[in-house]
Amino acid sequence: MALEMRSLCEKCTTTELAPDAAAFICSYECTFCVSCAEAMDRTCPNCGGELVSRPRRATAAAA
Repeated sequence: MALEMRSLCEKCTTTELAPDAAAFICSYECTFCVSCAEAMDRTCPNCGGELVSRPRRATAAAA
């Protein structure tokens, strides 16, 4: 099962997150931009889990 590469921050909803952009995710794949993740002390507001760096996907591979 492939990791879902969501394109919007779930907190601010205005930050576009390209597959090769820096972002943070929890084990349920909730996705946040770097600024929001830092503001939340890298803790997911949905499940309370740890937010970790999302792996980056090369732009060519995403197509």
